[in-house]
Amino acid sequence: MITGQGYTSEDPTELVTTTTLDLANQTTGSSMTSSSSRADFYFQLALVFIAFVGMATNGVILYAMLAAKEYKKHALIFNQNLLDFVSCSFLATMNAIKLRIYLRGTSGYWLCLLLLNEGGSWGPFLGSLINLEAITVERYLKIVHAVWAKVKLRNWMIYSAMAFSWIGGIVIAEVALIHTTGIADGRCYSLLFWKSQEARKAFGIWYFMSFYVIILLIFIFCYGRILVVIRHQARVVAGVGHAAADSSSAQSQSNKIQKSIIKTMILVSLLYFVTYTPMFVLSIRRNTSDENKPRDNSFFASVIISYLYNCINPFIYATKFDPVRRALLRLIPCKKTSQPGESIEMS
Repeated sequence: MITGQGYTSEDPTELVTTTTLDLANQTTGSSMTSSSSRADFYFQLALVFIAFVGMATNGVILYAMLAAKEYKKHALIFNQNLLDFVSCSFLATMNAIKLRIYLRGTSGYWLCLLLLNEGGSWGPFLGSLINLEAITVERYLKIVHAVWAKVKLRNWMIYSAMAFSWIGGIVIAEVALIHTTGIADGRCYSLLFWKSQEARKAFGIWYFMSFYVIILLIFIFCYGRILVVIRHQARVVAGVGHAAADSSSAQSQSNKIQKSIIKTMILVSLLYFVTYTPMFVLSIRRNTSDENKPRDNSFFASVIISYLYNCINPFIYATKFDPVRRALLRLIPCKKTSQPGESIEMS
């Protein structure tokens, strides 16, 4: 999830010996360097903490979905939490290790490239964005094109989308990282050392368009159409006479379920916009700039804000999916859960 900042080199192994001097020359004195290092340390410590919180919350929701046997009914949502759990786990672990290890020489470079780069967290992170698109499209098809979805939408399509989110995210991450990872001041940096400014700018534009602009457009189109269909269904139900009261009641119950699902996904979408906008805006600015800038506090702050999504997102599912909420309440000692008849089952 780290955004590149423009250092270039034809041979990544040369970064082991040359990058420290390059970065040192970009500061205005030893006191500034020391202050920046301390700030980076505390921001990285905060990133470890927020990643650990995300790992814990997603882990709890995964357990609740398994206990409530909702993982099959909502396979894509289960996959979303699993991707976020893996991403946060690697982010917390790798950054905690980076705080305590100093890399040097060729062995340090290979340790950075193979183990300490952002691949373990960034791959599942990109996969979660792909999976979020799949969730949106699935909701769109099941509500806007309900008849087609009942006939044509099969489980193998859902499982294929789940597999693609994992494979696609990991492949994109590794292809980008393998040529842009290096060492500076004994620390491992990813998506930082590019062979050319043109490659960095091209990647920055593609990354911004693919994982921010296009996703927002999908949200707007799909949920806009869904809301139109639900409002139309509500008017139809309201116009049903007393003779069709039973049918109307069943349709009203179905509409309530659909509205609950849509409210959940709209909250997820708004959360995505609020938490990811700072990171993507900073990413496109840095990657398309002609200036070579080291990391600063704004960079770490934007990453921390973006990972708030991983922490808050599970709570949205917990409050909207009643079987999951009941499973969570059972984890609290002496806490009474609601009766099955008092809540709506998601479908």
